[in-house]
Amino acid sequence: MAQTLFRNFRMLDPEQDELVGGHEILVEGESIREVSERPIRAQDALAIDCGGRTLMPGLIDCHAHVVLSEVFLRQLENVPLTLMTARAVVALRAMLDRGFTTVRDTGGADWGLKAAVDQHLIDGPRLFIAGRAIGPTGGHADARRRTDPGPVCRCCHALAFVMATADGEAEVRKVVREEMRQGCDQVKIMMSGGVASPYDPLDSLQFSPGEVAAAVEEAHAFGRYVCAHAYTPEAIERAAHAGVRTIEHGNLIDEARARLMASKGMLLVANLVTYYAMKERAASLGMPPEMLEKNELVINGGLRSLEICKRAGVPVAYGTDLLGPLQAEQSREFVLRTEVLSPLEIIRSATLVGARVVRKEGKLGCLRPDAFADLLVVEGNPLKDISVLQAPEKSLLAIMKGGRFYRNRMR
Repeated sequence: MAQTLFRNFRMLDPEQDELVGGHEILVEGESIREVSERPIRAQDALAIDCGGRTLMPGLIDCHAHVVLSEVFLRQLENVPLTLMTARAVVALRAMLDRGFTTVRDTGGADWGLKAAVDQHLIDGPRLFIAGRAIGPTGGHADARRRTDPGPVCRCCHALAFVMATADGEAEVRKVVREEMRQGCDQVKIMMSGGVASPYDPLDSLQFSPGEVAAAVEEAHAFGRYVCAHAYTPEAIERAAHAGVRTIEHGNLIDEARARLMASKGMLLVANLVTYYAMKERAASLGMPPEMLEKNELVINGGLRSLEICKRAGVPVAYGTDLLGPLQAEQSREFVLRTEVLSPLEIIRSATLVGARVVRKEGKLGCLRPDAFADLLVVEGNPLKDISVLQAPEKSLLAIMKGGRFYRNRMR
């Protein structure tokens, strides 16, 4: 198998508290074979002199939507699946170019896109997919017009392809089982209102305790887990008691529910940048005023939720939740979090905690032997100036995923 030997770098190992020098890393095939403080002998390896730059693991975005190419989601009614896929190919490559070697898609991407990446037919991050996001009639997964009375075949346009509605425990079980049949890594359910849906208030409670429990039971039966879109304390509490593993967003969480999450070993996937980006640009991209009003209700809670979860001991992963053209701001999340977290804490959220979310500890987000060789060579020190990660075109000199270079400017 092909080997690559990295030398002369400062190692940003998220499991350490500071940069360390004097190490070498040998990649063989798709994995890290050796991490050593001594020179590694590998005569046939491609030697990469990193010039004293920072070497770190590839980044993990735990809440992305690679096929949601419109900010106002209803416009996906006019997007055929062929165009949806073509746009996703561009989006996936752009995410990889920002250093995100792993992405957890929380609604939309299917096994076909995942297989295309795995088979190297298209360039993109390794994908962990949820398939269709599932919600009750009238909830966050129901983007129909009020004049549209019935379901639309999911083969017709992108909006029907990426979301599903289910009502009652039996129907929830059936839809979850279908997503399992379609090869999903996690199940996404809607448990409170959302910004980008037309008619549901943010504090609406979506899915009954029995429906949530049914989704969790079916996911667990297949060796998978449930992640829940939830903003409010009440929705988070319902999710926790039903066995949901991760909360997406959680902007309005309170101290009591954070302690509840910690007691049950749950994780939060926060995403602040989407609210700032929507506030600044979504109106010009078609999002109506009533949705932007909901955005104002959650934007101020984002930073506070990070503080609350930190005090309670809830691990918080890096997520972005950006739609369409706003995905260009995927790396801005690093800088937004600096108001309440240290650079190291933020980097750990996008590496070690992200690996925990996708259940790949020791394989992703770390620099260990036998981990996937997902590596970045960075100009600058992200522990002193994390904003270097917000300018990936300039700062990322090398991007490797699974032992393959997708960028190498050090030759």
